[in-house]
This record gives sequence, C-alpha cells and structure tokens, in this order.
Amino acid sequence: MSFVDKLYKKNIIAKPGFNRWLVPPASIAIHLCIGSVYAWSMFNPALVKTIGVVTSSGDDWSLSQVVWIFSVAIVSLGFAAAYAGKWLEKVGPRMVGFVAACCWGGGFLIGSLGIFLQESGFQISLSLDSGNLILQPGLYLLYLGYGVIGGIGLGLGYVSPVSTLIRWFPDRRGMATGMAIMGFGGGAMIAKFSIDKLLAKFYKVPEYLGATDAINLITEGGRRFAEVAGSKVEVVVVGINDVSKMIVASDPGVYIVGTGSSGAAQTFLFLGIIYFIIMTIAAFSYRVPAEGWMPEGWTPPKDSNKTRLITKNHVHIDQALKTPQFYFLWIVLCFNVTAGIGVIGVAKTMMIEIFSSTLPAIVTAGFAGTYVLMISVFNMVGRIFWASMSDFIGRKTTYFIFFSLGILLYLSIPYSAKAVSIDPAVTYLLMFYAASMIIFTMYGGGFATIPAYLADIFGTRYVGGIHGRLLTAWSTAGVLGPLAITQLRQKSFDESIADLASKVDPEVFKEKFGESIDNLSQLVSQKTVTISNLMEIVPEGTVDPSATLYNTTMYAMAGLLAIAFVANLLIGPVASKHHMTKEELENSKD
Repeated sequence: MSFVDKLYKKNIIAKPGFNRWLVPPASIAIHLCIGSVYAWSMFNPALVKTIGVVTSSGDDWSLSQVVWIFSVAIVSLGFAAAYAGKWLEKVGPRMVGFVAACCWGGGFLIGSLGIFLQESGFQISLSLDSGNLILQPGLYLLYLGYGVIGGIGLGLGYVSPVSTLIRWFPDRRGMATGMAIMGFGGGAMIAKFSIDKLLAKFYKVPEYLGATDAINLITEGGRRFAEVAGSKVEVVVVGINDVSKMIVASDPGVYIVGTGSSGAAQTFLFLGIIYFIIMTIAAFSYRVPAEGWMPEGWTPPKDSNKTRLITKNHVHIDQALKTPQFYFLWIVLCFNVTAGIGVIGVAKTMMIEIFSSTLPAIVTAGFAGTYVLMISVFNMVGRIFWASMSDFIGRKTTYFIFFSLGILLYLSIPYSAKAVSIDPAVTYLLMFYAASMIIFTMYGGGFATIPAYLADIFGTRYVGGIHGRLLTAWSTAGVLGPLAITQLRQKSFDESIADLASKVDPEVFKEKFGESIDNLSQLVSQKTVTISNLMEIVPEGTVDPSATLYNTTMYAMAGLLAIAFVANLLIGPVASKHHMTKEELENSKD
C-alpha cells in the first residue's frame, strides 16, 4: 500500500475491539497546534517593531496591518472548512489532517521569509508614469503564508476530527465535540510559553547611542535622526513609559534603527517545522468506526427529546442550507465569535494599553503575556465544560446562558477601564480579569457546543459537512471582530491624541519632538508622537486616556450578543420535508 493510499478513509476503518479512546488524543494534538492562532497577539509587539525592535520605527508595520493577518487566517479557515466538510466525508480525517499539517506548517515557513525580508529592508521599485512605486513584499508574504495558506490549514485541521468523534461517541455528543475542539482553545496556552521564550532567545537589542538628553536629535519628515561618526542615521527614542512595552526590557534612550532583531522570523521558522511534525503524527493516528458501530451496552433513545431538539432523522448538506435553522445557528455562531475574536487578536496589546499606565508595577509585558495564557486556559476549559454541560441542560439553554450573561460582562469592561483611569485600584483590574475569563469560557463553549447542536437538529450523517458550511460564520466574524476593534479603537486613539495635544504648551511640544504641533498628523503617522510620550509633557493631573480606548468596542460587542440571543430563541425542529428518506440514506452509505 502506497503512502497516499494510507491516507484514504477506506483504509483506516477500525477493526473490532478498537479502543475509541485512542482517537481523541490525535484530534487534541492537531487542535493544540492550530489553536496557537489564538496566540496571534503574542506576535503583535514583535511584528510592529521588526525594524525599530525596541519601539516602532517609521517603516515598521502598524498594529492594524498585522491584526488583519489574523483576520485573513480566520477567513481562510471558514472557506476551507466549508469545502473540506464535504471532502472529509469522502476521503476521511487522515487525508484532511495531513494536508492541514502541510498548510499550517508551510504557512509559518512562508511567513518567516516575509518577516526576514522586512527586517533586511528588501524592497521592489516599479517605474510608473506617475513616479516610482515602492513595494515591501514581506507583508504580502506574511499574509499569504500565515493568513491564506496557514488559514487553509486551520480550516482543514479544525473539521478533521469533529464528525469522526461524534460517530465514536454517539452517547455523549457534547462531550465528544468538546474533546475534539478543546485543544483548539488550549493551543494558545502552549504557544504562549513557546512564543515568549523563542522571541526572547532570538531577540537582539539594537545599537544603543545613549540617553535622550545626551544625543543631538534631528526631526525630518516626522522621523528622528542622529549624527554618528559624521553621518546621519535614523533612530528611535524610547521613553520611560515605553519600557514596559518592550519585547525585552532595555534602558530608555536612543537606538539605531535596523541594527537589532525582534526574533519573529526565527520563531516562525521553528514553530512551522514543529507543528508540521506533530500534526502529521496525529493525522496518522486517526481511525473511523465501521458502518453501524455503536458503543458496547448503549442503544439510541427510543423517543426524540423535543425539549432539547434532538432528532432521529438526517438532513443532507445541501438541504440544510434551505432551512431557517441553519441561518439562525449561523447568526448565533457568527456574533458569539465576533464578540470574542476581536479581543483575542489584540489581547496582549489591550491589557497593556488599559492598565500599564495606571498600574505599571503590576501590568508589565510579562503580566499581559500571562493574560493571553489565561484566556487560552479558560477558553479550553470552557469548551469541555460547556459542551459536556449541554448534554444535560440542552444546547439551546446553554446558548441562552452565553448571551444573557455575556451582555452583562461585556458592559462591565468599560466600567472597569474608565474607573481605573480615575482611581488606579487593583480591584478594577481584578473585575476586568474575571469578566474576561468568564467571557472566554463561553466563547470557547460556543465553538465546542455548535457541532452537537447541529447533530441534534440535522442528524449525524452529514454533520461534518454541515459544520464546515456553518464555519463561514467564523470567517465573517474574523473580519467583523478585528474591523470593529481596530476602527473603533483608532477613532478613540485619534480623539485622545488630539485632546492631549491641545493641552500641551506648543513650545514644550516642539522641544520634545523637534517639530511644531502643526505637524501633529505627520508625527503620529511616523509613530514619533504617541499617547505614552505625550503624557510625559501634559499638565499634571491629566488623565491617561489609554484605558478607555476600547470602551466603544465593548458596547458594540454587547449589542451583537443581543442579536444572537434573539436568533437562538427562534431555533426549533427542522420540518419533515427536509429529512432524508430511507432510500436516500441507503444510497448515501460510504
């Protein structure tokens, strides 16, 4: 039997006596690898400083640019899953899992090349009638590698175990889907430790020129320059407020641009190789049950439980798209994910911006990294807890809890952020932390419970394919969440910068930044002026607005959960006209 033949479904049917508990570890291993996408915010501080390293330089990528890489990955996940769901039913989970390993691992390798090109300053100049067009291909490669190819790997890896485990565990659908998807929530937990350590290992501090007041700085075009050995070099200036935001803490002062390394390129390369090896081993551990297999000593319930919408019938993939239930569930998943995914994409940055200026002794870069870790822990725990709980209280009731409680928790976050900006008490940090963790148990629980919800309503025959189609809701959320959080945050940021600048003495501003306050927009676009360094020269008693940058976003997320709450209430049993006939079921057997 050739290598390719070993990947097909017909060749991985389990023999009698096979222990079904050997299957979950394989699915968890794959999901732990692809679940590291939830640790994307761990890369943000390094990716926005690939050239400046200690802080962002004028040529560095912006936060909005790198946040969208995460969005592209999630969009690609949804579209790949929509296709792979039907393909999975044909070729089996091993084939899909192995292709996922190639795409996810390969995506990291291509992304690594893109980061390396950015660090090296590689550019492509195109001559046009209107002038020269300068392209920096590094960002495009990062989007292609991690975003598109890696995102396809995410989608294939995500759907590969779901229908398989539902068939292995018909007696505990919620628990089965919880196990299948639990690893995805926990992937960031492992990635947090590995990413932090790898970035620190490969990190190289740029050349240090000295304290700010000891260097003659020049500002041109919004950028800072210094005289070194008779020549002018571009530099970045690190203020005391920027130290806590560094990848590896260094002294405040002046550093030469392009002389260090953030360690991101090497980290991507290392992770890509490791993920490919682990996912390939896990994919070859998959087995599928024989037709008609049932757990020993278990028989299906004789009567459908109408209160929990559990059906004995089956609905074809294409027919499911003609039912209102599919679209209600689409809204439920989309808005539940939108409310959480935007926060996940900027979690580390958000924690630092809200609390580092008011509680600097507590909220360091390391503390924010631990926050990302705890998001992963509670995301993972929520997947197995809520999915298993749904076996007893029903899927509809479970989502009722998600949305009603979630609305209150999202509304509590702006209160904590605003309160801590006025009174820097640890109590508000604890409130924010607790609300976040509960939110992410329900975020993860929503993902883990949705396949069982689908199996209850549409039957198990095509649940993998239907689940894949439903994951287009995740793709949509992958755009809506980051779009909301970046656009609303940017609006708040621009307003805060303008407000702070209006309070600063123009002469003090010019002395600090080397240019007139009239050039504020250019200075902000080149990252020379930030909220952090403006706070160093504003009148005493001025409140740092960083803590409230995300308040509008949280109100918007609470509104989306209210819409999902209504959609969940409208879900009922599928009309009998959509059920497959006995003849159709016989003809659809593998």
